[in-house]
Amino acid sequence: MSKAAETRQMILQKSFELIYRQGYQATSIDNILATTQVTKGAFFYHFKSKDEMGLALINEVLYPGMYANMVTPLIDARDPINQIYAMVRNLLIKIPFLRAKYGCPAINLIEELAPLKEDFRKALVRLTEQWQDAIAQTIEHGKEDNQIRIDVNSKHAACFIVAGYAGIRNMGKAMGSACYTPYLLELKNYLQLME
Repeated sequence: MSKAAETRQMILQKSFELIYRQGYQATSIDNILATTQVTKGAFFYHFKSKDEMGLALINEVLYPGMYANMVTPLIDARDPINQIYAMVRNLLIKIPFLRAKYGCPAINLIEELAPLKEDFRKALVRLTEQWQDAIAQTIEHGKEDNQIRIDVNSKHAACFIVAGYAGIRNMGKAMGSACYTPYLLELKNYLQLME
């Protein structure tokens, strides 16, 4: 990787961490410069604007990380109930970077930017739709293998699971990770009702 590419990647990674903690709109280019210790000229060499950097952050940092933790665990799932549950549990409990008090970086950006910036909304919807599609496909595979009832609407169930995750992540900002335990118990009950 070239020095310029390394600098660009470092700007994106450190900006992602900063924005995750304090929000996109509350993070200024000056905050990013102070955190990354790059010059304003170096920042604008890589990105024409904060929004261009923000979109690159979604597509190059957030998307691959979320895909790896939300979609990849469900590819070729053969135990759909347990694998969907384990994927959500891992998101809530096992990934040290995702802290309760800061919520979910993708959900935070959806709430903050989707109503205001159409290009951000489209980039963020891509994440959500792929996650929901992966859950729905896992449920469909479970139906084919007679592990899930045939009458379960996989798209509705996927939407419900994603919405539940978004909600509990937001509750966690105020209540801490203790609220994850009852949510996970009820998620397991919900998933078992599909059998």
